[in-house]
Amino acid sequence: MSKLFTKDTQAIFWNNNKTAIQRMLDYDYTIKRETPSVAAIVAPTSNNKFDKFFFGPDEVMIPLYKTTADAKAAHPTAEALLNFASFRTAYDVTMEALNIGGFKSIMITAEGIPERLARGMNEFAREKGVTVIGPATVGAIAPGAFKIANIGGTIDNIINSKLHRAGSCGLVTRSGGLFNELSNIISINADGIAEGVAIGGDRFVGSVFIDNLLRMEENPEVKYMILLGEVGGTEEYKVIEAVKSGKIKKPIIAWCIGTIAKYYDSGVQFGHAGASANADSETAEYKNNAMAEVGIHVPATFNDLPAKIKEVFESLNLAEIPEPEMNTVPKVRRSKEFICTISDDRGEECTYAGFPISSVATPDTGKGIGDVISLLWFKKQYPEWATQFIETVIKTVADHGPAVSGAHNAKVTARAGKSVVESLVTGLLTIGPRFGGAIDGAAEHFKYADDNNLSPKEFLGHMKKQGIPIPGIGHRIKSLKNPDLRVTGLMNFAAEHFPATPLLDYARTVEALTTSKKENLILNVDGTIGILMVDMWRALGYSEDEINEFIASGTLNAFFIVGRSIGFIGHVLDEKRLAMPMYRHPMDDVLYDVQKAEEI
Repeated sequence: MSKLFTKDTQAIFWNNNKTAIQRMLDYDYTIKRETPSVAAIVAPTSNNKFDKFFFGPDEVMIPLYKTTADAKAAHPTAEALLNFASFRTAYDVTMEALNIGGFKSIMITAEGIPERLARGMNEFAREKGVTVIGPATVGAIAPGAFKIANIGGTIDNIINSKLHRAGSCGLVTRSGGLFNELSNIISINADGIAEGVAIGGDRFVGSVFIDNLLRMEENPEVKYMILLGEVGGTEEYKVIEAVKSGKIKKPIIAWCIGTIAKYYDSGVQFGHAGASANADSETAEYKNNAMAEVGIHVPATFNDLPAKIKEVFESLNLAEIPEPEMNTVPKVRRSKEFICTISDDRGEECTYAGFPISSVATPDTGKGIGDVISLLWFKKQYPEWATQFIETVIKTVADHGPAVSGAHNAKVTARAGKSVVESLVTGLLTIGPRFGGAIDGAAEHFKYADDNNLSPKEFLGHMKKQGIPIPGIGHRIKSLKNPDLRVTGLMNFAAEHFPATPLLDYARTVEALTTSKKENLILNVDGTIGILMVDMWRALGYSEDEINEFIASGTLNAFFIVGRSIGFIGHVLDEKRLAMPMYRHPMDDVLYDVQKAEEI
């Protein structure tokens, strides 16, 4: 792997650090990436499904997930995990990601992970072939392609440091702050960096200097390398051996900070956990001398580093790198109040889920209302058998006579002189748990029983404990001897067109048990619709969680609402056509039980 990141690299961001994510997206927009570099966010404590961020002047929705496993399953091509968990959680998050697999790199910002755990974590990552950046790091950057979180600072600083496009230098540091400083120094004295990594300040980090320099040796965009080490540790000696053996042939400029330590009488702990010399060989001065002895370009002091960079860069006689076109991130942006993911009316023709209306609404398309519902409700184009089933359901539930509560309300309101819409609304308001709700309930409870492998007898016992009559079972008039032809029609349609009907098959075994007790405890039309809807969604490839969400959000009742609206409107228009007078309920149909007032 000669390049750590490309312009197609996407990351899963663990912990919703909005500032860091927004900086990544601003960088993406500036360098004209086509897709945002953050594919998903893991936010274990959030109940939201997405969060909004700016992508230039517009906003994008980035999905939120409770777990890394869910995020990775939904975004399998996201190859980087940006672990912004606290030091108490960072180890577990990293180990989980390594076990899930599919990640090429993992960045860990937390510092202070116990060293024993960090060593085991890093060893496991090497076995898995995963590059770990950190712990205790600001990350890495491939200029013009991908940047991690806050590395490089603000967009203005990034452009001033030429981090918006690939240069010629491969930069590896321990310190994140000094990474930014060196990027600026390189931009002034050379042509910028091709790839940069701040490996992290903890004593035991995942990828060390030699790992990154060997990769940069293979990266054709890298012409020379800069290593900024520090007092403490012996990782620089691996680089020395690679230079001596010829594994690294490109020029290296190096400096270990902390040479001032020799002026102190006792050992000094500098800022990082690993910045403490436990032997002479770990002192900055000793390592600088050792690197100079093998031909690495080591300046006399840190202050001489800029001149050394300029000297080495100019000796390479590299061609000038052209400046690419960039986008400018707007200074003022306004968040949108509403979100629409189903239709778009901004073009010449309105679209339903991306399909022009003319592609589904004209007579020659062969499309029906089922196609429109599949696009606007589910954002998918369903196959013909599914759209025909939807239309069959709507036709089946359209009306059930004038006596049911919804139709009655609509008729009474129409007779009061109200409009069609006002009359329709009064009918629709009656739809709920007792009127139409059996469709939702049947889907929910029969699916629960099927998911949990309950036998029909166990299912009946379960519902009895809940104190709930089984939704979708029972009819006042119809029975085994006098079947409901609507149910028969739906079942025949499913038998002919559905790929499979496992939940209906299960419901029929329950019906066999209930009708053995009473003939009218049959599967009714509401139950059949709810159960077959679940079978339809399963056949269309939806996950069980997605189907459960459809049920919980009232999708099934929505089919009843659409269908019954047709009937309600019919009754309202019937009242208008007949010019029926104001309705008053007959008094002899009311049981009056009003106590006489006490005498004063």
